[in-house]
Amino acid sequence: MNKLISTNPAKGYKIIGSVGVSTIGEIKKKVAEAQEVKTLWKELGVKKRIELIRPIYKEFLKRKKELALLITREMGKTIRESLDDIEWEASYFNWFLENGERYLSDEITSEDKRSIHKIVYEPIGVTGVIIPWNFPFDMFLWGVIPNLIVGNTVILKHSEECPLTGKLIEKIMNKSGLPKGVFSEVYGDGKVGALLANQDIDLIWFTGSTKVGKYLYETAGKKFIKAVLEMGGSNPAIVFNDVDINKITEKIFSKRFSNCGQVCDALKRLIVHQSIFDKVIEKLKQIAESKIIGDPEDMNTDIGSLVAERQLKLAEGQVRDAIKKGARVITGGRRPKYLKGAYYLPTILTNIKKNMRVWKEETFGPVLVVMPFKTEKEAIKLANDTKYGLGAQIYTKDKKRALRIASKIEAGTIDINEGNHWLPCNPFGGYKESGMGREHGGFGLRELTQIKVIAIEK
Repeated sequence: MNKLISTNPAKGYKIIGSVGVSTIGEIKKKVAEAQEVKTLWKELGVKKRIELIRPIYKEFLKRKKELALLITREMGKTIRESLDDIEWEASYFNWFLENGERYLSDEITSEDKRSIHKIVYEPIGVTGVIIPWNFPFDMFLWGVIPNLIVGNTVILKHSEECPLTGKLIEKIMNKSGLPKGVFSEVYGDGKVGALLANQDIDLIWFTGSTKVGKYLYETAGKKFIKAVLEMGGSNPAIVFNDVDINKITEKIFSKRFSNCGQVCDALKRLIVHQSIFDKVIEKLKQIAESKIIGDPEDMNTDIGSLVAERQLKLAEGQVRDAIKKGARVITGGRRPKYLKGAYYLPTILTNIKKNMRVWKEETFGPVLVVMPFKTEKEAIKLANDTKYGLGAQIYTKDKKRALRIASKIEAGTIDINEGNHWLPCNPFGGYKESGMGREHGGFGLRELTQIKVIAIEK
């Protein structure tokens, strides 16, 4: 049997364990079981489904330390961040449970003396959920739980970078008492994901790279099934000269460098008014150089490692390209000498040109590029100068200006100053090559359903 070998990127790629790669026969069997049980799962109704799902999160919370430590060891995320992620997801899990019935209930659209017309939200069927490694628990929760609540059955393919986390998730789910076939999991790399997408499934739910998302969208098109896709991002943040620099720079740093910069919705391109450019750069440099980079299992560590050597080499290649084309390294730009593994120092680059990879591509590591601007019009043009459109941030005391700019930025979410779009009631997704469809909130639940209209005479 072929195996996925799990290594620890923060401990010199030490082997942690392994998981067997799913065969085509195993994948077909799990899809068949999901198809067989989907009518039963649908006909239970949303209220009963929620009753069966509700105990699941309590079990995850009981094992949060075990789960968080495994996530940290498989992907290099600091243990503080791993624990915080699991706690934070309680609000999302609870929102799905508390609001599922509300948003999935029949909706009367018209009623007169002769008839009643209503919308019925029905499950689509079997969903292939394919998720990345950067938030191993969050992505499971976002992809699987809403699908189960609306009445879809699910086959999950977790990332090959964290197979042991996937195995633990499956173990916990198998103890939940759900009917056989309602949830199952397959293991492997992108080839297994492609095999799953090409089976007899009714919906693809995917979070990951734009390249893979486009492939899955083509696959869905050929099969004539729906795909919900959340893909890459290169989020801009525009900083005007009326801000309190000391107040915003710590937030800006966190928005870029949390999870070692491996966040699709992270701030990746900082666009600063030229009059405060040097001050903002200096403050960010001070913050970066004050952080503790090291063993992610240590509670004192601020920044851990990247997920794998390939991710480290990708970041290095992007930075080398920028330096070759004239970028200035303010801080970082190299591996720390005293650590073995996929470590890279938090890096800030200026003198950026639009032909640099760090500007054109998505940077999925601890690298921040900073560009100056003179006018509002120029700032908007720079912000939209990307094939992505996941999110953006605006920092200014002038709220009218902020709202004016927000209406012109091509992105799915806009945060202004202390505003934070991360609430479970808010739909999440992007413009352009950042995705198609929405997650979360009522929009996200209904995205996973068939909409049926029933008109009946009185």
